[in-house]
Amino acid sequence: MPQISVDYSSSLAGSFDRVPLGLAINRLAEETIDAKPESCKTVFRQSEVLVVGTTGTPADAQVFVEFQIFPGRTPEAKAALSEGVLALLAEHVKPGPGVRLFTAVNIADIDRESYRSATAQG
Repeated sequence: MPQISVDYSSSLAGSFDRVPLGLAINRLAEETIDAKPESCKTVFRQSEVLVVGTTGTPADAQVFVEFQIFPGRTPEAKAALSEGVLALLAEHVKPGPGVRLFTAVNIADIDRESYRSATAQG
């Protein structure tokens, strides 16, 4: 575990390569929160509309990364993961001219008692 979601504005779709970013995020999770390589699963979801405040502009864009992890990591480890992800986003996602890019990371503990997963192979 972790389950990692990366939501990004559709205007950014051609501005960054998702596979290298996903691999870098997974490696960072291994290093900072001791995640097992095979348990890191990162999904990218394109968002068509972003509205910022009451005066948002069409040039606004966002990348929001969310981690769902089992409890037990220290606040320091979670902070290091968040800071590391922000650094990776700055490295991998380059907004075009005039684009105001918002980046954010959230790390949430999931309920170990109710979480279930399965793997199927064809």
